[in-house]
Amino acid sequence: MSVSLFRHSAARSGLRNLSTISKIARPASTTFTRGKATLPDLPYDYGALEPSISGQIMELHHSKHHQTYVNSYNNATEQLATATSSSGGPAAQITLGALINFHGGGHINHSLFWENLAPKSSGGGEPPSGRLGQAIDQAYGGLDGLKKVMNAKLAGIQGSGWAWLVKDTETGAIQVRTYANQDPVVGQFKPLLGIDAWEHAYYLQYQNRKAEYFGAIWDVINWKTAEKRFE
Repeated sequence: MSVSLFRHSAARSGLRNLSTISKIARPASTTFTRGKATLPDLPYDYGALEPSISGQIMELHHSKHHQTYVNSYNNATEQLATATSSSGGPAAQITLGALINFHGGGHINHSLFWENLAPKSSGGGEPPSGRLGQAIDQAYGGLDGLKKVMNAKLAGIQGSGWAWLVKDTETGAIQVRTYANQDPVVGQFKPLLGIDAWEHAYYLQYQNRKAEYFGAIWDVINWKTAEKRFE
């Protein structure tokens, strides 16, 4: 394979990553303006999820960590556009494709995550209903069964990652899947509900007691959003 052919192949791969990240699993609050990602506003105050998640964690998580994913994604896409229109070479294009997947995935995952949460005064923690509630009953014997499975999956994540309740778009069945780092939910699966297992999501409040965080977050889960995604 010639170097020229490899370079064009790498460029196409990087552009596919860019196109995929800009389209997949995009919640209503995730904004891409002319290809640029922007930080979505939260539909609640930083302290509204206490005591399950502290206001300090929410502020840092949203305004610092998520903002970093947004900035880094935008930088990487700009650099990829330059690399593909010049002689940047395949190595640069492959590296940038990986950065786009990581930071773009971080932007998508967190945008979905904020919508998955709600204060108790706005329905946070109320059990799922409708078709999703029925699917959970059938697959896990009820909400408590789902919590047990999902919390076990979260505890089993080595390093950083996410646990997602997903819908198989081919069969309509639901299942719990884990994804490493900031890998987004793609392909035949549709994200319904995600829980962030990165340390920045809980450590300031729960320190090494992450199991407490996994238990407490269910009190502020917004099942109404998950139900809409399921339909």
